[in-house]
Amino acid sequence: MSTSTAVVNPVLRVAPAAPAEAAAYFRASLVFHADVSDVAAALAADGDPGFVVLDSRSTEAWDQGHIPGAVHLPTALVPEQAEQLLDKNVPVVTYCWGPGCNGATRSALALAELGYQVKEMLGGFEYWAREGFAFETWEGAERRDTDPLTAPVGAESCGC
Repeated sequence: MSTSTAVVNPVLRVAPAAPAEAAAYFRASLVFHADVSDVAAALAADGDPGFVVLDSRSTEAWDQGHIPGAVHLPTALVPEQAEQLLDKNVPVVTYCWGPGCNGATRSALALAELGYQVKEMLGGFEYWAREGFAFETWEGAERRDTDPLTAPVGAESCGC
């Protein structure tokens, strides 16, 4: 007597969600997140993008490089300084170093608790620079070559 057990691959070991559940989850994700390319495109378009970008890192990190036009407000200072720097009627997009840092998440939480509409920019400053977008440092404007692992070189957008 031979016993046969079906081997399920690691991807399908837990079955995918039902389509309606998946749609709700991914819609919710987009409510909370923006990506670097979308933020850059909105900032580059003529006119008001309809949001403000907030860099939640330290002054040393800000000086090393930040998104042009961003507001600098380190996460720890959000509760005491947000109302002096931000308008509650204007959505805020937070960022920190990159995917390995949760400063933007903590900053977004603090802002939401204060009554701000907020999204977190996925990839943070790391992906802003890696995708070849211009940034400012204490020495002036800079731009790095596009990392082909993060965005197509020479393209206007990733096409996502």
